[in-house]
Amino acid sequence: MTQLGRAFGLLLAVPLWASAQDGPQLMDNRVFYRVVFDELEIASSGEEERIAWDGQAWVGTDTRRLWIKTEGERISGDRDEAEMQLLYSHAIAPYWDLQAGFRHDFDALPGGDWAVLSIQGLAPYFFEVEGELFIGQGGQAGLRFEAHYELPITQRLMLTPNIELNAFREDDRQRSIGSGLSELDLGVRLRYEIRREFAPYIGLRWIRKFGTTAEFSNLAGEDEREVELLAGFRFWF
Repeated sequence: MTQLGRAFGLLLAVPLWASAQDGPQLMDNRVFYRVVFDELEIASSGEEERIAWDGQAWVGTDTRRLWIKTEGERISGDRDEAEMQLLYSHAIAPYWDLQAGFRHDFDALPGGDWAVLSIQGLAPYFFEVEGELFIGQGGQAGLRFEAHYELPITQRLMLTPNIELNAFREDDRQRSIGSGLSELDLGVRLRYEIRREFAPYIGLRWIRKFGTTAEFSNLAGEDEREVELLAGFRFWF
């Protein structure tokens, strides 16, 4: 068994073990589903444009669910970055889920498969947070932390600031990522809910790369800091 296979088996065992322990017990075991695309947008930094998406879908009960998550972007029509995750989720506390599964990156580079362990939920003051650990081939590992907050301005107008941090264990020149903190992504989106299920938005995004990741970007002729204007829509069903 490969190192990735052993790591995947270990991470998958965590929520299965949790499901056998005492946890939230709900009488309602009906099966529900939901599909949400929080971001489907076009962004421009003045020099290049990108089309990006961030969506997820789940099916299951209140305590156990199967999740599919996808995010990615196409930059200036010739560079694609995309990933998909398949996860098993188990509720470990009110508003908190532990997830484990598999991630695949859709590109031609080696090392695009990862084992995933994540926790997501609702922190105090209604901050939605998610922390993910990725274990890849060759000893590579990555951490991703995301948080966002929904601030209602009116009954239909919603302001959503968000933050994302990425860090890696080792340098990976092929993917232009360096060890340690690699990228900080700050954004804010203002959406108008025509209906709760459909809302166009405009926004602003600021990206800052650090350390060796910034050096790789400079060698490739890219900026280590970037500001984007964006427009898109959010929908769910």
